[in-house]
Amino acid sequence: MLDKRKLQRSHWLSLGATGVFALALAIGAAPAEAKKKNKKNKQAAAPVAQAADNGDARGACSQSANLLYQACRIDLTEESFETRALCVNLADAAQRAECLDEIDDAREEGAEECRAQREARRELCGAIGEAPYDPDMDPALFQDPRNPSTPNPYFPLAVGNRWVFEEGDERIEIEVLDKTKRISGVDCIVVNDKAIEDGVVVEDTDDWFGLRTDGTAEYCGELSRDYELFEGDEPEELELVSIEGSFKAGVEGAKSGTIFLGNPVVGATYRQEWFAGEAEDVGTVLSTTYRYGEDETLDQAVPQELAELMCAAGDCVVVADTSTLDPDAFEHKFYARGVGLFLEVKPEDGEFVPLVECNHDARCASLPLP
Repeated sequence: MLDKRKLQRSHWLSLGATGVFALALAIGAAPAEAKKKNKKNKQAAAPVAQAADNGDARGACSQSANLLYQACRIDLTEESFETRALCVNLADAAQRAECLDEIDDAREEGAEECRAQREARRELCGAIGEAPYDPDMDPALFQDPRNPSTPNPYFPLAVGNRWVFEEGDERIEIEVLDKTKRISGVDCIVVNDKAIEDGVVVEDTDDWFGLRTDGTAEYCGELSRDYELFEGDEPEELELVSIEGSFKAGVEGAKSGTIFLGNPVVGATYRQEWFAGEAEDVGTVLSTTYRYGEDETLDQAVPQELAELMCAAGDCVVVADTSTLDPDAFEHKFYARGVGLFLEVKPEDGEFVPLVECNHDARCASLPLP
């Protein structure tokens, strides 16, 4: 649902001279987005993997953290050469020199982020343990997503359920469709998620959720499509610019994750998705008895009227969302029984994304105006 809420959407750079400078910086600043694009990369990483498997006494989780650190550094090296190739093709000597000078700084910034990711992954290993991450996708462990016998009251996936969130000029519309997708043998319900800016759809995503027999909602993947308008096009039409963030459990090593526990317990930490180097979100349950006014930390940046409407019974669940790919990213998500997600907060920034419309609970008619 809103878990991935990539409100900081990436936009393609136009590769004029200025664009090349920006690309040089972006490559260093966002190594998490670097792709293992060809067999050469995989072959380069293979000796590292073999050494870790044969000589590292640590468990699979820590070994993965170290291997992904090596992959991050390899990607930085490759992309710095690619950027250098762009720089040397700038005709203007001053622009060419400036572009080349930026590369080393960008690479160092990238190296710092690689290290930060490694530390975040190691910390996660301390929370979830060292066992290999390999969720059991036996279809017998899952319910019929259209007619579950044990639905999740905090993550209601009934066909037709609808949520609308607003943040500034952005509107996020989410709807459970009457569609299923079979992933690794499991029938998953399809949830459509649109991000709309100034009346224009800029992101259109299909999320795929399975429902385990204990009510745990399993995140089995997504197809994310980012669109952009470009000035000067006639007629003006949305252009598909990225499917970044898309993954499907069982494809290219991607694995499902837990989007919401069937029985949330304070302190529980779990992977919400896992596609190494591409999708590594993590959830930690902070409270299962949230009510506004009882926890100053959790109340931070929370709109009081909305929280009091949803959490009057003192049974709201609060989950901290983080990502080992972006260790500085941190947000709280608030869930109400019968409604589901109703609020996303970035406590450090004081920003929040509230629910403004829904259609499957009596409280939907009383939502405060944004």
